[in-house]
Amino acid sequence: MGARGLYMGRRAAALLAALVLVLLAALLTLSALYGRCRQEAPLPSTASPSSPSPASRSPAAPPGTVPGAGPGHRLPLHLLPLHYDLELWPRVRPGQAGPFVFSGQVNITVRCRQDTDLVVLHSSGLRSRGAAAVRGPLPEPGAAAVRGPMPKPDAAVEVAGLRQEAGEVVVLELRDRLWAGRRYIVQLSFQGRLEEDLDGLFLTRYTDQGRSSMLIASQLEPTYARTVFPCFDEPAMKATFNIRIVHDPSYAALSNMPAIDVSEMKDDNGSLWTVTTFNTSLKMSTYLTAFVICDFDYVTRTEQGNEIRIWARKEAVKNGCVDYALNITGQIFSFLENLLNVSYPLPKTDLVALPDFGVGGMENWGLITFHESSLMYLPSDKFTSRKALISLIVSHELGHQWFGNLVTMNWWNDLWLNEGLTSYFEYLGAAFVEPTLSLDEIFYDHVVQPVLREDNEIGVRSLSESEDKIKGSFSLMSLFDSITYNKGAAITWMLSGFLTEKLFIRALTSYLKEFSFSNANQDDLWTHIQMVVDAQDEVQLPASIKQIMDSWTCQNGFPVLTLNLTTGTISQEQFLNKKENSTHSYNNTWIIPISWMRNGSSQPLMWLDKSSKVFPEMQLSESEYDWILLNVNLSGYYRVNYDQLNLKRLARLLNNDPKAIPAVSRFQLIDDLFALTQFGYIQIETALELTKYLAKEDELFIWNVVLLNLVPENLESTLRNYEVYPLLKKYLLKRMLPIYHYYAGFIQQNVDALEDDYFAKVYLEKLFATACWLGLQDCLNLSSELYAKWMDNPEYKIPFLIRRTVCCYGVALGSDKEWNFAWEMYNHSDSTKEDKDILLSAMSCSRESWLLYRYLQYGLSDTLFSSNCTSIMILYVVTKDIGHRIAWEFVTENWPLLSERYGKELLHDVLKVMGRFVNTDVQIQELQVFYNATLEEDERVDATLLLEFTKFENMERRELLIKIANWLQKNVDD
Repeated sequence: MGARGLYMGRRAAALLAALVLVLLAALLTLSALYGRCRQEAPLPSTASPSSPSPASRSPAAPPGTVPGAGPGHRLPLHLLPLHYDLELWPRVRPGQAGPFVFSGQVNITVRCRQDTDLVVLHSSGLRSRGAAAVRGPLPEPGAAAVRGPMPKPDAAVEVAGLRQEAGEVVVLELRDRLWAGRRYIVQLSFQGRLEEDLDGLFLTRYTDQGRSSMLIASQLEPTYARTVFPCFDEPAMKATFNIRIVHDPSYAALSNMPAIDVSEMKDDNGSLWTVTTFNTSLKMSTYLTAFVICDFDYVTRTEQGNEIRIWARKEAVKNGCVDYALNITGQIFSFLENLLNVSYPLPKTDLVALPDFGVGGMENWGLITFHESSLMYLPSDKFTSRKALISLIVSHELGHQWFGNLVTMNWWNDLWLNEGLTSYFEYLGAAFVEPTLSLDEIFYDHVVQPVLREDNEIGVRSLSESEDKIKGSFSLMSLFDSITYNKGAAITWMLSGFLTEKLFIRALTSYLKEFSFSNANQDDLWTHIQMVVDAQDEVQLPASIKQIMDSWTCQNGFPVLTLNLTTGTISQEQFLNKKENSTHSYNNTWIIPISWMRNGSSQPLMWLDKSSKVFPEMQLSESEYDWILLNVNLSGYYRVNYDQLNLKRLARLLNNDPKAIPAVSRFQLIDDLFALTQFGYIQIETALELTKYLAKEDELFIWNVVLLNLVPENLESTLRNYEVYPLLKKYLLKRMLPIYHYYAGFIQQNVDALEDDYFAKVYLEKLFATACWLGLQDCLNLSSELYAKWMDNPEYKIPFLIRRTVCCYGVALGSDKEWNFAWEMYNHSDSTKEDKDILLSAMSCSRESWLLYRYLQYGLSDTLFSSNCTSIMILYVVTKDIGHRIAWEFVTENWPLLSERYGKELLHDVLKVMGRFVNTDVQIQELQVFYNATLEEDERVDATLLLEFTKFENMERRELLIKIANWLQKNVDD
């Protein structure tokens, strides 16, 4: 995601067009393909009632042929799995050094849907142990005559050979054919390596109660089940599972279902192992199977028959770190069951806090895994946002028990049916257990605004892709992005808004019940919503649900609405960067629900279903008190470009009575204006006019979006070099003082009162940091005072809400005495990782050049810092007011050592930051002298392009800053 802020324009890129013409043409060609949803084909007619319902696609390959397969390719449909008997045996004992392996065997009951002499299934990185076998056909209970030979006990189909194909596929060649309509058992034994890579079945090391320990866990989404056991690793190929885990007796074993038997066995050497057998699972996708083998403790509670256990390191359980997660899990389960009117079908749910995990959480049915930072909370965390984040991520993973586990998307192209819907419900669940969270404010701030910033590039994909596109070299992991999660949640919010939540939930209940233990695509969801809409008269729509919603899911990007309220005309176009000078024309149109307000009163919902339309009821009168606001409370996924007449009236209203506009709409109004400026729709002066009222703005999340646009963190040191700084200082401080003093009062007198202020926890630091950066003496004095208090008494805790700012300016305003104290506390044995991060940053804030040189020299020492700190330290210094020259000299002087440690990545990162200070050809030449001697020829070309581009961007920024300075000069005293 690109840098945020109005200074990061792209018009200069046109000057490099000759160098990238071919690439651009390719991107434009691809973008024209985006947003085309395929028509689903019916299942092949050979499907039997007892077969799973995989995503529709071409019929199975004929016998003797193997279609390409792999993460983005599909298996043939001639065999479908019904049931797995799976045994896994990780050969791990406590204290062993490794390397480690696991072995296993799997018996897969399949139904043959088309005569074939091949068994094709997924396997990746596994080695066969012993001969594979196929048994059958199996007896069909109560079945009439069927094709093929009569079933015999233990009948076998001779396997002629087994081969590994490209694309993570294993093929069993049979001497006889399997008959359509009959069931068989495929038997395979296998072995794999147990790595520490956090994918598939993996091992991780950790410390608990002062002792080194190991655990084994799994992460199988999207396509890692095939690295653990041979399987039909597609989401629509659902089956039931009987799972056994053989493990060291000192460990506990967990899987999706409750354990029903624990026994003992001896291996060939006579060593004792424990065998834990689990109950038969419900019908589910392979990526949802899960395994954990650990020496953890747990806390437990039963809610409506669901036994909930939270597992974690013994030390963490003893200290109460998972008590909060236990308290909210049952509540969220009950909330979702009651809301959706669909019961949770499992008898137990384990939540496991893993010390190391590649994602925040994974929704495996009945065995949900988390990175422990996503699940652990202590009272000492009360001034962090951790409690809210835990409630969000727990709510997200619990939402998946319905959206993803009970009903799964047919194929990964509709991943948003899992992740987008769940990302919507996570906010409902979190707001239920944490009522102090303002649902609409946090949803717009965390979900809608960030994805609007990203979903405006030519190459950004649509929410629902065509299935054909997701194959070949396409990475399924790339689908797990903000488009799937945040855009999916945003259009779900919009859908619920124009339907009403009552109808939306009613449709979801129908959808969940229809497709329980099965699969669906987005058209299935649209069908069930349409059924509910057709059965009532209150909500009238301008088109079918499919027509409306496909315009949002099957096209990339989103619209901007341009208003002429003199005539009442509203037009739409795709929101794109008008500075790009692109010759490509876009004709995307959306069917847009428009919620609106006139003079403070809500108006009936309107629809824009063509490129332009006149709404007579939206014409403004001549009264300066007559104003209109669109997209009230973020009800639609689009931006609004008001005409000057309405903007002047809104600016006047904000100056007189900002609360007349809802807080979320104030946020949206400001965010839209700065985005419209950045993308060339309006001039910067128009956006600045809307900031005059800010002395009356008391919402931190609104102030945060203002500061992100006017004072982007990555440009603070750059802004100091321009004449705009003293004007910005005077203009902003005048407006910041009321909200600054409001919160400073709490910091000094009653910081506990902010415990439930979520936005103070996430954004107060930015407000205080900006106030200090602008030179507000009260802020500087407070920082010095609190830092000195800490130096006098190291047991004193600087309020966490502003600790980073206090430490930075405590060092910056002090001498080597303050710096040395930060260094001493960094090395203190009680310092947490978070403390160390804050202090590492603070030491780079010194305004003494010799201290910064010493800091960087310390970074070269293996004994003083871990090796991964050095690059962070360099980047900290290079972004500081006096630091960029110092850091650059340090890099050039020590390049042989730095290059050996970090390679070219460090130089690339440093060059990107240095680029902010490049304004002349002479400066570019100075940098080129260095990297001409250090980089390969192709890398030199890339670096030169980067610097040329950055120089033009800086020139563009300077033009913009001159405009801002001129505006501030005229308005600074208003």
